[in-house]
Amino acid sequence: MRLRIFLVEDSPVIRDALSESLEELVGARVVSWASTEAEAIQWLAANPSDWDLAIVDLFLLQGSGLNVVKSCSSRALRQKVIVLTNYATEPIRQRCLAAGADAVFDKATEIDEFTTYAIDEVERVAGETGW
Repeated sequence: MRLRIFLVEDSPVIRDALSESLEELVGARVVSWASTEAEAIQWLAANPSDWDLAIVDLFLLQGSGLNVVKSCSSRALRQKVIVLTNYATEPIRQRCLAAGADAVFDKATEIDEFTTYAIDEVERVAGETGW
């Protein structure tokens, strides 16, 4: 089984690059995406078991990624939520973790750590990946 990712990102350039990288490097599959808080919360409510990993940016076209993270509070234990943002200051990290995020990564400086996390999730969900 491939890792199913729900991506919350408002930049089409970043969203496309991230989707391609996750599919090629990690073997994951982006099952859907949203660019606003409302779209993300609606999709998550309509598809509660159709994702394994949600990747959420904090600053969206409308609303906040932090509210998207909070909306995942009743997710299954197997489902993980991570924040991938350009604003991963220590206070922001603490707010995200308090809201229910499993991890927080900086887009500019922690891509390797983010990729490692995604690979670990693939292994957790699907077994040995061969990486």
